[in-house]
Amino acid sequence: MEINEPPAIIDEIQKAPSLFPLAKIRCDQTPEKGLFCLSGSQPLALMANASESLAGRVGILELSPLSLREITGDPFDKPFVPTLDYIRERAGTAVRTEKLWNIIHRGGYPEIQDESVNWNTFFSSYISTYLEKDVRAVTAVHNLAEFRKFMAAVAARTGQMLNYTNIADEVGKDRNTIKQWISILEASGIVYLLEPYAHTALKRAIKTPKLYFRDTGLAAYLTRWMTPEQLATGAMSGQFFETFVVSEILKSFSNSGIDYRYCVSYYRGKDRKDNGEGEIDLIIEENGVLYPIEIKKAETVKAEQASAFTVLDMIDGKRRGPGAIICNCPAVGSLRDNLFAIPVNCI
Repeated sequence: MEINEPPAIIDEIQKAPSLFPLAKIRCDQTPEKGLFCLSGSQPLALMANASESLAGRVGILELSPLSLREITGDPFDKPFVPTLDYIRERAGTAVRTEKLWNIIHRGGYPEIQDESVNWNTFFSSYISTYLEKDVRAVTAVHNLAEFRKFMAAVAARTGQMLNYTNIADEVGKDRNTIKQWISILEASGIVYLLEPYAHTALKRAIKTPKLYFRDTGLAAYLTRWMTPEQLATGAMSGQFFETFVVSEILKSFSNSGIDYRYCVSYYRGKDRKDNGEGEIDLIIEENGVLYPIEIKKAETVKAEQASAFTVLDMIDGKRRGPGAIICNCPAVGSLRDNLFAIPVNCI
């Protein structure tokens, strides 16, 4: 750092942990911001060192796989919220793609956007590298074959509520080991756990998080859906479409510099007046307003599919805002007052 005066960019800094305390000392010497940009390809090691040495001195930016906006060259950069103002502004730049399932199947990693890169070879190499660099290097996992089997079992459950026991039975490990391994996938950016919406008014809500793979291409490889056509018509197509939509919404927040973990959740339970079970795939909270989202891969949707949205009216101190059913419809449509059908390309 004496040779490379800040501002400086240091990549793969987890390989030189001795630089973290030196960066801390330099940051403590001046109130100036932006002295160092630290990046790396091993999130577990990177965050461990940053948390230990740079707590309170560092801003963390999440670099997700490419979003649909980035893949299609769409310049729109605001977080998704299903308001009329958002919809009107979004319509000016939204690009409809005829190859959505190709994008879902291929995933968002930058290198894989080159169509000359073999999909199977890329993900085979990616998993091997991930297991060797992230899992074996910085965790207590020794049997990588078992961990690979575990990853496939988790990928088969993307878009579902997390059931540690169910995965443990399939993989042949105990529940505590599965919990530890899930935390590894979460910390290294492979999966995201969507927490249920919590409020005392929702007395019959399920309190289990839902699990989503961050990249649908990786999930497709692990579950052996080998072509976009097979994925689009297969038994997991609904799960993959939901996973893709949730991921795109989260990217719209993180790419705007917003920590989405405090403003997104989901609901499933029996709090409706008829005691029937209802589910809201995603709830976005902003300024005391709750925006409910339903996700359907169909081209045609109906207002009745959003009947669970009314449970949010039970929550004191919050207001239910406009809701949306995100689907494969060709254009934005109004299903009833404050309920829109929104095509996936308008996220």
